[in-house]
Amino acid sequence: MKKLLLLNLLSFSFCLAQNESRKLVWEENFNGKQLDETVWNFELGNGCPNNCGWGNNEKQLYTNRNHSLQEGNLVIKIEKEATHYTSTRITTAGKKEFQYGRMEARAKIPIGKGIWPAFWMLGSNIGKVGWPQCGEIDILEYVGREPDMVYTSLHTQDSHGNTINSKKTAFPNIEEGFHVYAIEWTKDKIEFFVDNQLVYTFAPEVKDGNTWPFDQPFFFIVNVAVGGNFGGHDVDNSIFPQEYLIDYIRVYQ
Repeated sequence: MKKLLLLNLLSFSFCLAQNESRKLVWEENFNGKQLDETVWNFELGNGCPNNCGWGNNEKQLYTNRNHSLQEGNLVIKIEKEATHYTSTRITTAGKKEFQYGRMEARAKIPIGKGIWPAFWMLGSNIGKVGWPQCGEIDILEYVGREPDMVYTSLHTQDSHGNTINSKKTAFPNIEEGFHVYAIEWTKDKIEFFVDNQLVYTFAPEVKDGNTWPFDQPFFFIVNVAVGGNFGGHDVDNSIFPQEYLIDYIRVYQ
């Protein structure tokens, strides 16, 4: 426990030093009594008819009831109900969109086989060009079937939607307590950090619409999926309910 507290303190101090040269342009601290719908959109259901299974054969239904604000945290509750799983998926599309800077979230992940929490971004032009041409930045993905691992990934048209621009990094005890997940995004590269440890850099030599759709605003998505092609179709029902806690989201530019 003492070691974990020391690591969190060092991470916080490093974060302050890194951000001294930047301006905090937006933050969400989840301090209210309910989610601010001038900032957040709910995405509901199973994705049908246009994107059934949310594109990944996921098992959950998203609702506007599986979340709460508690003690300054967004708490997403993932439950097994009689015939299905329920969870929450929220976005800032059309409300809070950003191009370049440091984007970070402090979060405590849910655990167990079949669980799949994420903190990620999509290009604001997705409605015009579709996915993956719009680009996708996965700042945090965790799958419960692979303990102690954090995925950081990008999707572009060049990758044809496959996760080839990706890094899986071992973090023993990542399931314990809160951790900070972040990107440093410029016109030249995107760097991924976990607790301010650099884990992956994406900087293609050729930057065009197919390899680098990242010269435009992106919006945030926070969600927890159950199962699916990436989360794993073998779900351990004994793990439910689970909770995904987000302390804050911040953008520095």
